[in-house]
Amino acid sequence: MANAAMAIQVLPNTTDTAKLLEIVDAAIAAIDASGLNYEVGAFETTIEGDLDQLVALIPAIQAASVAAGAEMINNYIKLAYAPEKHILTTDEKLDKYRK
Repeated sequence: MANAAMAIQVLPNTTDTAKLLEIVDAAIAAIDASGLNYEVGAFETTIEGDLDQLVALIPAIQAASVAAGAEMINNYIKLAYAPEKHILTTDEKLDKYRK
């Protein structure tokens, strides 16, 4: 069971829309490769897992972005952690809005 959730927004410093999308796609591919549960949104991607897994994923996202051509990346990260309690999943938070 996950004890943390992280939302990350990857903002490459480029005005080239095609390049920006390539870099963001590479960041999402790194998230996908982690095997963690995630959901891509219009502004950020939310990932669920153990705190250590999520924190360790941040450098992988950066490396994938740089490998895709990013010269500079700004990230906005939100992290929720509940070591002893159930943390609400993305599905639990959004299910009522998806029907």
